[in-house]
Amino acid sequence: MKETIVALLEDALETLKQQGTLPADITPTIKVDPARDKAHGDYATNLALALAKPAGCKPRDLAEALIAALPASDAVAKVEIAGPGFVNFFAATDAAAQVVRQVLDAGDAYGRSLTGQGRKVQVEFVSANPTGPLHVGHGRGAAIGDCLCRLLEATGHDVTREFYYNDAGAQIANLALSVQARARGIEPGNDAWPTDGYRGDYIAEVAKDYLAGQTVHADDRHVTAKGDPEDLDAIREFAVAWLRREQDLDLKAFGVEFDVYFLESSLYEEGKVEAAVERLVANGHTYEQDDALWLRTTDFGDDKDRVMRKSDGSYTYFLPDVAYHLDKWQRGFTTVINEQGADHHSTVTRVRAGLQALEAGIPQGWPDYVLHQMVMVTRSGVEVKLSKRAGSYVTVRDLIDEVGRDATRFFLAARRADSQLTFDIDLARSQSNDNPVYYVQYAHARVCSMLRRAESDGTPFDHDLAMVSLARLDADQEKALFNRLARFPEVVSHAAAAREPQQVAQYLLDLAADFHTCYNAVKVMVEDDELRNARLALGLATRQVLRNGLDLMGVSAPEEM
Repeated sequence: MKETIVALLEDALETLKQQGTLPADITPTIKVDPARDKAHGDYATNLALALAKPAGCKPRDLAEALIAALPASDAVAKVEIAGPGFVNFFAATDAAAQVVRQVLDAGDAYGRSLTGQGRKVQVEFVSANPTGPLHVGHGRGAAIGDCLCRLLEATGHDVTREFYYNDAGAQIANLALSVQARARGIEPGNDAWPTDGYRGDYIAEVAKDYLAGQTVHADDRHVTAKGDPEDLDAIREFAVAWLRREQDLDLKAFGVEFDVYFLESSLYEEGKVEAAVERLVANGHTYEQDDALWLRTTDFGDDKDRVMRKSDGSYTYFLPDVAYHLDKWQRGFTTVINEQGADHHSTVTRVRAGLQALEAGIPQGWPDYVLHQMVMVTRSGVEVKLSKRAGSYVTVRDLIDEVGRDATRFFLAARRADSQLTFDIDLARSQSNDNPVYYVQYAHARVCSMLRRAESDGTPFDHDLAMVSLARLDADQEKALFNRLARFPEVVSHAAAAREPQQVAQYLLDLAADFHTCYNAVKVMVEDDELRNARLALGLATRQVLRNGLDLMGVSAPEEM
């Protein structure tokens, strides 16, 4: 319906140009939005207000001219002027109801498009250090990142999901020392415990399996423990593989998979870090000071220059990040999205500056970033801070065990990434309309119940009869559902472009609300065969869009609840 109205307005503008009412060279963007108040129609445009000045007339006068120039259309029942010059469109019932046919014909493809034209997009998300189980912050990154990938795929992009393993540096050294201490029988609290050691129970599990000579099958490696508590290198290799396997299991339980696992250590082994340093030096963007090598990132918008190589010869995290992103660019990803925690905010400018200093043809502002804020978990109104297994934080597995995968995913992705999130375990477990994922899934299950009842009553859904009876759906609540269903493709497209999965979650809540309102106001199982089947068709279309939207969130669509 929206596209129809835009096309009508385009024709009207051409007519006004030919009449001399509008300048011939004007090319406005036509904005048509759903009306906020149904008393003012189904859709509205501010086009007359936007063009009044170049037209040299009052907005209401231009609105009248626009309406007069509109071509006749069976899709529009009435057009009115409101306020200072808004133009309101009332959709003809039969035309609006055709969205039901469109949804049922398209099925799982409804809402999907080819706007991405197969362009390659890489989304890096989670990227947790292999030093412990995934915490709830990683879970938020996993939910948002995976939803982003699903949205981009739904809009025709060729998506690669990538996980970057920080398997080098001080944290890995602390991990190895922690496991070694446990293998030697030393526990946290002992004076011999490593200063920065990891204290979770999982460290004891790693040490136990190492001493037992266990073999770990991780994503890209199989490591058999040597069992020698004095061989720190062997302990490090086994511990990293053990925790990678655990994180793989966490992600599998969460319904998240990756196409590429990229190791930080490979950047060093393949000389890519050193090659990046040489390129930056050769380009004249570095200098020596205090026995350290600095990069003039201030030349590229940073607030201060950054150390690349410290006085002890080791590299800062900034440098491998630059080398890693150069590798992404060289792999042909002109669009890269990094979904990370808000603590990475300070790295955005410096990484982009470092990439510009490479002079590799990388555009300014590349890559894109989506940064999520922290998550606070509560039970009975009290913050939950600790997990025995992790030792100091709540894990993703804890939440999944408590409330299930669907609720965990929906809750973590249903708010704007840049807003702090309180995860209420009691709410997520409740079977009430206050629980957003339950509310949406219940709408889907309710339609399934309607269809089962029709079958049991001996009046199964008749698709052909329904399609010729859609004009019978003229209740206000039914019209509201038409308009909501019609908006889904636009919501998917906009959410993908804006990198905001929460737009889909909000749409699903609004659609569920419209459906529940309609269900309570309009009786479906009536004796009139035409009307009953038309209303069942509207329910089926709603069920299809709910299922399509839930799939974009990585959430199931149950038939019974």
